[in-house]
Amino acid sequence: MGVTIETVDMSDLDAVRAEIRPGATSVLWVETPSNPLMKISDIAALSEIGHAAGALVVVDNTFASPYLQQPLSLGADVVIHSTTKYLGGHSDVLGGAVVLNDDDLAAKVAFLQFGAGAVSSPMDAWLTVRGIKTLAVRMERHCANAQAIAETLIGHPKLEAVYYPGLPGHPGHELASRQMKSFGGMISVAVRGGAAPAKKFAEATTLFQLAESLGGVESLIGYPAEMTHASVRGTALEVPDNVIRLSVGIEDEADLIADLLGALDRV
Repeated sequence: MGVTIETVDMSDLDAVRAEIRPGATSVLWVETPSNPLMKISDIAALSEIGHAAGALVVVDNTFASPYLQQPLSLGADVVIHSTTKYLGGHSDVLGGAVVLNDDDLAAKVAFLQFGAGAVSSPMDAWLTVRGIKTLAVRMERHCANAQAIAETLIGHPKLEAVYYPGLPGHPGHELASRQMKSFGGMISVAVRGGAAPAKKFAEATTLFQLAESLGGVESLIGYPAEMTHASVRGTALEVPDNVIRLSVGIEDEADLIADLLGALDRV
């Protein structure tokens, strides 16, 4: 269709500038925190870079949710959400949202929706609105549980790394502290020994259910290399095969920690 895509580490502003083609680059697509390695990108700085080149800046805000981060206020043109995730919050709806503050751009999106039918059914729309009503209290609990888990797992002998922006050692911690209200409910870890122990860990939990989705009230665990990111294997977006992703739910903090530590003991 005449569209080319350049993949770049969006947390590296110089790398982004090097790939920008003024007048030719039409969209700067940003995901922060990123899935699944939890990289943090500077929305305000990337918006300046994108606008200087005449590009629209689109931010996937699914991991943060509107409760933790508002990209439009930081200069982005478009925000997208998988409403299936935190906005719905109960793993019972499929949907997406495009959020804009430009009337002309909104009219173009509305025309495409009208022509292509990309709209939620009444029931899905109702479920999403129901979920939004409890977003604030859920996100507070997601964040608190994730912070406690990340602080417990950091330095564990069976883990090479813990990827969570709420940890002071995370390279994006300071930036996340500025542009996010809190650090979210998503954590990834790199398991020592490669794919085999990583898979064993993912399959050894009890409260954390093995599943691809995220953002629901229940805790989920996934193996990105063969689940969510299997389609990008062999590309610049490939995920290391020892990485496990956690979607931390709102269950009891101590129970979740015990579940993960018990699973690691069995690796």
